[in-house]
Amino acid sequence: MSEFFAMLAAHVPALILMILGYALIITEMYLPGFGLPGISGTVMLVLGIVFMQPTAPQALILVLISVVFLALVFIIVVRSLSKGRLSRSPLVLNDSVNGSEENTIIPIGTRGTAQTLLRPAGIGLFDSRRLNVVSDGEFIEANADIEIVSIDGNRILVRKIEGGNK
Repeated sequence: MSEFFAMLAAHVPALILMILGYALIITEMYLPGFGLPGISGTVMLVLGIVFMQPTAPQALILVLISVVFLALVFIIVVRSLSKGRLSRSPLVLNDSVNGSEENTIIPIGTRGTAQTLLRPAGIGLFDSRRLNVVSDGEFIEANADIEIVSIDGNRILVRKIEGGNK
């Protein structure tokens, strides 16, 4: 094992290539796609190992160390993207503003008026807000009283209120 560390100390330019290769590969983990940093980093890592001119067992040890190191970094990157600071950054879109159902546009059961003919999609007016709505398949004439039945994502399902405007 001391031969291994002596080989590393004797090959500083190769080590610099390997360190730059690691840095570029880690940069690629944070960037989408497989682009220039990932390809350049992989080439630098391979060139660093080749320039060291290790024996077969030493090359295998270097490759194993590289794979384990990059796997650990990848696990940290994935965890950071899903639970860490990056998941709370404004660049990540969440299903709701703060993860609560209170942040929907308008509550279920709100009554309003169909501004256009709903066949089955159209525009409804709720508390001075114009919203795209969908009926459950029935045609609802314009100016009819409607009520929000459910909200699924950006789909607002309404039904006609019996006894309202005809």
